[in-house]
Amino acid sequence: MQRIGVFVCWCGTNIAATVDVKAVAEALGKEPGVVFATDYQYMCSQAGQDMIRDAIQEHNLGGVVICSCSPRMHETTFRKTAEKAGLNPYMVEIANIREQCSWIHKDMPTATEKAIILGRAAIAKVHLNAPLTAGESPVTKRALVIGGGIAGIQTALDIADAGFPVDIVEKKPTIGGKMTQIDKTFPTLDCAACILTPKMVEAAQNEKIRIFSYSEVDSVKGFVGNFHATIRRKARYVKEDVCTGCGLCTEKCPQKKVPNEFNLGLDNRRAIYIPFAQAVPKVATIDPNYCTMLKSGKCGVCAKVCTAGAIDYKQKDELIEEDYGAIVVATGFNPIKLDRYDEYAYSQSPDVVTSLEFERLMNAAGPTAGTLLRPSDGEHPHTLVFVQCVGSRETRDCGKPYCSKICCMYTAKHAMLCREKYPDTEVYVFYIDVRTPGKNFDEFYRRAVEEYGVHYIKGMVGKVVPENGKLKVQASDLLSNEQIHIDADMVILAAAIEPDESARSIATMLTASMDTNDFFTEAHPKLRPVESPTAGIFLSGVCQGPKDIPETVAQAGAAASKVIGLLAKDHLMCNPCVAEANELMCNGCSSCEKVCPYGAITYSDKEFPGPSRTRVLRRVASVNPAVCQGCGACTVACPSGAMDLKGFSTSQIMAEVDAICK
Repeated sequence: MQRIGVFVCWCGTNIAATVDVKAVAEALGKEPGVVFATDYQYMCSQAGQDMIRDAIQEHNLGGVVICSCSPRMHETTFRKTAEKAGLNPYMVEIANIREQCSWIHKDMPTATEKAIILGRAAIAKVHLNAPLTAGESPVTKRALVIGGGIAGIQTALDIADAGFPVDIVEKKPTIGGKMTQIDKTFPTLDCAACILTPKMVEAAQNEKIRIFSYSEVDSVKGFVGNFHATIRRKARYVKEDVCTGCGLCTEKCPQKKVPNEFNLGLDNRRAIYIPFAQAVPKVATIDPNYCTMLKSGKCGVCAKVCTAGAIDYKQKDELIEEDYGAIVVATGFNPIKLDRYDEYAYSQSPDVVTSLEFERLMNAAGPTAGTLLRPSDGEHPHTLVFVQCVGSRETRDCGKPYCSKICCMYTAKHAMLCREKYPDTEVYVFYIDVRTPGKNFDEFYRRAVEEYGVHYIKGMVGKVVPENGKLKVQASDLLSNEQIHIDADMVILAAAIEPDESARSIATMLTASMDTNDFFTEAHPKLRPVESPTAGIFLSGVCQGPKDIPETVAQAGAAASKVIGLLAKDHLMCNPCVAEANELMCNGCSSCEKVCPYGAITYSDKEFPGPSRTRVLRRVASVNPAVCQGCGACTVACPSGAMDLKGFSTSQIMAEVDAICK
């Protein structure tokens, strides 16, 4: 039986306010094998760690139980403390009496009783713990960035500047993301293209960066330091290394009526196209859904006019396999679909547009060359109504419960630009609250009201009705308690933003965590905000939650620094809590091999003693400990119980259950 020491943490008042920590220490001190038990205000402090180290040496402890906060917080801290005292770090067990006890109970007797039970379970497990030794695995010194918006570009540039090669995979024909569609950026009103395009060019010219545009990640296998990815480069039907980007093919293509997704369908493009003038790479792409040659074999105009000979109608998708040490997710966002918001007449009138569509109408490179015109008749609008929080902070199924964070500011920007460029316009903004938490943001909003004369009205728009060439806006003013009726020429809806539609499938591929809104979950919201709980997966930009451009760039740099820290290491310590197969119990069914996400399990034929001193061949499983990540999927799938997990064996788990139930 192990000689066990129990250390109960107060965690200030986080635990002690609800749990009688002294009673817990006293009760656990009476458990079989426990030779020392005490409590202290902050076990994670230097004084607390010294107390643990001294007790291990003084009482010759063979196991330690820490009753404190989640092991996600300080398990590593306490394991290092035990190791310094000469105890194997895997002989330390954490009983979570904060998140699983004190934070969810209100009365002290109940919380104290549960804390004792959790501590008793941890003691039972420590009795069966065995010393484990961590191995090492090499680190592949290359990073993968999924997404080529400003977040992905900045992350890649920072990693490349540290000397490590990095690949950007972008599903669109060009990198740049949503920022390429924006005209000005708040609060400085800088030209978005002037800020972004130098970054795009820098990424393209950096010898450490490879750009896989018009590509998607098909699969990812492996683990931190050793990921293996398959990238699908979709057929452009144009040779990237030959195309000069002259644009002649895009001018001569006879198929002119293809909705232009870059301008959000507000105008048309050709079947062969370059998304915008500053595209990187500036290479034409043929849309196979509209190309007459690809659909019927008739036409071929683009091939005839291309002097470089870049057109290749027989081009196929190409699969590229590469190894990476770290992966950064920068998949970005999309505005939500507003088809179900009939009260705003979005699907009934072309003059009701989203804020991003309004960006394109105001942009010099947009469908109207920067002149604000009504989509319905091409006339200049004189009365504009902006509606805030469309789909944000909503409990309806079609909306989002969270604040999209950027809408208040970009609406103020739109209103200011309208009043500045067209002083004859009247601009109304209906809002629930104006949220301006960033640097110089509140001053920017007040400029819109005080300097530019934008009418901010606290209230909700109830209905928009197209009638006789006008948009009848019915709304309420909550401050004056009046109903308002405005005849508007255009209505602009500040649509909520949501993660890109690819986020869920990518999270599944990477075994990364997501919240209920499909944003990627960080390992810790305060201490590890750019890391996924899955080791080696990092988060950059809006894929982790709503944020503006400065915050996105800051997070991109933070994610890059974490990647650089990982790639700078030659080896990583492996998790010793890996699966192992009991060959005598294994029946060779392959169930464990099929569920293993890391490919760590293989099968081979081995000789075993048979009847009458004979030898028989049996097919049995074996685990590669360097590849296994200890997820435990194989132990659940094994029908014969031959698979077990070191540090979390069936006998250890059942010992905890028995201790809880006694």
